[in-house]
Amino acid sequence: MTIGELEANYPLYCKALRLLLQEGRSLEAIQRTVCWERLAKLHLCLPNRYKAPDYLLAVLRRDLHAVTTASAAGVSAS
Repeated sequence: MTIGELEANYPLYCKALRLLLQEGRSLEAIQRTVCWERLAKLHLCLPNRYKAPDYLLAVLRRDLHAVTTASAAGVSAS
């Protein structure tokens, strides 16, 4: 797979990572996935353009937690 192909599919890898988090997969299980491997390759080849998968995972976790917290607050306020 070329860097161009990896770059073209970057949004899909991020979406897959988000879905794995939503499913409640463990870090070890996520690190064994194709999306993790390809995100790591992008970061290794182009570190100034693509963040490390660990960083992306932390950001996605934070965002999912914020959405979950906001949803829970909205439901209880109704």
